[in-house]
Amino acid sequence: MPRQLRLEFSGACYHVINRGNYRQPIFGPEGAARSFYRCLDEACTSHGWLVHAYSIMQNHFHLVLETPEPNLSEGMQWLQGTWAQRFNRYRGIKGRPFQGRFFAKPLEPGHVVAQVAHYVHLNPVEAGLVPVERVGDYRWSSLASFPRRDRPAWLEPATVLGESGRLNDTLTGWRRYRENLGVLWEKDPVMREKGFAKLRRAWALGSPAYRAELRSRLQDRRESFSILGADREAVVAARAELWEEQLRGLAGELGISLDSLPPKKSADEKLLLAAAMKLKTSVSRSWLAQRLQMGAPASLGPWLCRFRKSGALDQAAVQTAISRILP
Repeated sequence: MPRQLRLEFSGACYHVINRGNYRQPIFGPEGAARSFYRCLDEACTSHGWLVHAYSIMQNHFHLVLETPEPNLSEGMQWLQGTWAQRFNRYRGIKGRPFQGRFFAKPLEPGHVVAQVAHYVHLNPVEAGLVPVERVGDYRWSSLASFPRRDRPAWLEPATVLGESGRLNDTLTGWRRYRENLGVLWEKDPVMREKGFAKLRRAWALGSPAYRAELRSRLQDRRESFSILGADREAVVAARAELWEEQLRGLAGELGISLDSLPPKKSADEKLLLAAAMKLKTSVSRSWLAQRLQMGAPASLGPWLCRFRKSGALDQAAVQTAISRILP
């Protein structure tokens, strides 16, 4: 079965991650990290990428990058493939160093990109490789490269600095940025971990309007959420978000209040919404049963079958409302 393509378009931003096979420390030897950086330099130059942050850890890497052209998969295939060949040739081994395909989480440009960049820059601190006061000393991080005069042209500082209080691209500006990271790190650990966990779990990061735009792109291309390369939890969250939006729109068109549904599990209002959603979307029975408080998912099948046979779903007004929300 051929692999599905990822969601790619001009100007898209992503948080890209991949890990060593079996979580092995593939970047532990300094030469391996240096080699990956050189491959990253070549990939960004040849594909026109802009990198807002990167961090090469011992067993994984983070990239926060922007693709002026829709070439993420092409570039990542070259980056990972080229580095793997060099890695294997140097060590005289065979096999794949990475655990599989890379993960690419879409990011809304601007504030969201900067927030993820902060997380990436703090990753060496979280891993215990450097203390927070020396976060800029971690060699294989963009934070070590940003203040340099000879930094690569593909390293883009504007978003990180602009979203951190409009700091200047100077040594003083980067010192203040590192201080800001220190404040972020020293905040309540529980709240910090909660924020980091949100960054890791979401299928895409951005405003409701941005996520709606992504879902529209996915639907227009008739692709599933799996093209995002997200894990199962992220895919489930993305689907649930879409179904919730569709359900609310449908309920509004049908004059049904989701906040005051009848307590009866098989109430007509619930059956109408469930039948319409099953007819026009890929919604799961388990999600409908939980969201509409209809009891066990197995009960929905017989109930919806009888409801459809009653003809209630075929009424002109109902069909019109459905067509407006679920074409």
